[in-house]
Amino acid sequence: MSKYTIGAINQLMVKREAPFGVYLEAGTGSTGDDILLPTGSMVLSDGAALTLGDEVSVFIYRDSEDRIIATMNPPLITLGEVRLLEVVGGNASGAFVSIGLERDVFVPNKEQKYPLEKGRRYLFKLYVDKTQRLAATVDVYGALPLPVPGQFSTGQMVEARIVGRQQNGALQAAIDDQWKAVLFASEYFEDVQPGDVLPAKILKFLDDGKPSLTLRKDLKSERLDLKGEILTALKQAGGTIPYNDRSTPDEIRARFKTSKNYFKMALGNLMKEGKIRQDEAGTHLLQPPVQEGPKA
Repeated sequence: MSKYTIGAINQLMVKREAPFGVYLEAGTGSTGDDILLPTGSMVLSDGAALTLGDEVSVFIYRDSEDRIIATMNPPLITLGEVRLLEVVGGNASGAFVSIGLERDVFVPNKEQKYPLEKGRRYLFKLYVDKTQRLAATVDVYGALPLPVPGQFSTGQMVEARIVGRQQNGALQAAIDDQWKAVLFASEYFEDVQPGDVLPAKILKFLDDGKPSLTLRKDLKSERLDLKGEILTALKQAGGTIPYNDRSTPDEIRARFKTSKNYFKMALGNLMKEGKIRQDEAGTHLLQPPVQEGPKA
């Protein structure tokens, strides 16, 4: 049985030397299983050299020829970790992400819960597949820890990366690419996609300690913005829009990126100000009365 773990940092002993590097003891009792540490993968101070019996800290993976190999170069991610990695390519079977070493890591199609774009960075978790090869998945939410109590506070602004979408429309998020959080469907109205990084506010903490986030402004600011948006839409449409307080929440969300409650409140305020009227056809802009000039 070997005493090393693929995809992890291992402490192994130099067993024998070779013209192109050294071999590290695999712990199986068979010389044929010893692991090559190539000269080009050694990270040593000037003038230093590895000798028989030295113990070295190495990352174990498979090279481009599928051989188990060691490197002293630090990878961007190790087994079980969640890290931000760049998509560098792909084929019909999946995508490839760079982990900072000679060989990129494969992301099978079944481990892509959403489309991955080349050149973009996403959060991935590293694992070993059934063939004992390193692979990566975007299914990271379960591996993210909850923040420590007191680490964040209600009302605090944070940076949230979207890592998944639930069937009920809630978004799974990672604060600072590290801490588990959630963004419920009622707290965002923009077109938000996995991989997006957004400024968000901590609305509250759920019973399990998970931060619940919002992308919405405070009520007063959102209402003022929405009133202006409704008036602009009316002017651009010639004075009438096919939306009123009977419009469905989905219709309002798609057009104005807000909730029906906020939309109805904004309409009510505009009606009180004498700027609009409503009927079954929609909402209509009221023209301000013409001011008569001074009589001659």
